[in-house]
Amino acid sequence: MTAPLFVVDPGALDRLGVADVVDLTGPEAHHAAAVVRLAVGEHVLVADRQGARVLTEVTEVARELVRLRVLQRADEPEPSLRLTLVQALAKDGRDEDAVEAATELGVDTVVPWQADRSIVRWKGPKVDKGLRKWANVVERAAKQSRRGRWPQVDGLVTSSALAQRCAGATTFVLHEDATTPLATAPLPDSGEVLLVVGPEGGISPQELEAFVAAGATPVRLGAQVLRASTAGPAAIAVISARGRWT
Repeated sequence: MTAPLFVVDPGALDRLGVADVVDLTGPEAHHAAAVVRLAVGEHVLVADRQGARVLTEVTEVARELVRLRVLQRADEPEPSLRLTLVQALAKDGRDEDAVEAATELGVDTVVPWQADRSIVRWKGPKVDKGLRKWANVVERAAKQSRRGRWPQVDGLVTSSALAQRCAGATTFVLHEDATTPLATAPLPDSGEVLLVVGPEGGISPQELEAFVAAGATPVRLGAQVLRASTAGPAAIAVISARGRWT
C-alpha cells in the first residue's frame, strides 16, 4: 500500500536530504497521530503542495508532534505542458465531482466558470464560499492521490473574461456538435492547455462564438454526451495518455 501523504508549509522541505528530520505539527500531526494512528517505523510521504516531496520514516509520535526521518526525495517536477480545467458551475455538486477527479488525474489549475446557462449562481458571499469548497475538494483529492504538486484554484470567471483567457493559451472547448476529436487535435510541447466544460444546459452559441473568435477549438470526446462531472476528467485522461503518462 502506498504511504499516506501529509503536508507542510512551502519551503519546509527545501534542501532536506537523506537522514534529515522533518516534523509534522498542528492539525497534520493530530491527524497523523490520532486518526491515522501512525506508529514508529511506518513510512510517510510529506509534500509542500508546490512540488517538493519526500519519503520518510516515523521516528517519534506525540499528540502535537510527529517526527520523521527522510529516506529519499520524491519531488514532483512542474510539467512542461500545463492542463487547466475551466469547469462551469453545475448543480448537485457535479462541478465538485469534476474537480475531484481532475485533481486525481493530474490537472494543474481549475477555474470556476459562471456560464450563461449555469443553474448554480455564485454571487456575493457565495463566491468565497464556493472557492473554499473547491479548495477543500482539491486538498482531499490531492492527498488521496499522493500529489506533491497541488492544483491551483483560480477565481471565478465570467464568459467574457474566459474569452480573453482563451486568447493566451491552446484552448479546447468540449462541445457535442464539434467534429474534431480531442484524441487527434494538435498539442503544443509546452505552455498551457485550457479545457472548457459547459454546464448541464450546454455552452450557448454566443459563448462558443466568442471562444472560437479568441482562438479556441471546439472538440469532441466521442459519440456519447457526457455529464458536466465527467467530460473534464475524461479530456484530461485523453491528453495525459498522449504524453504525460508515457
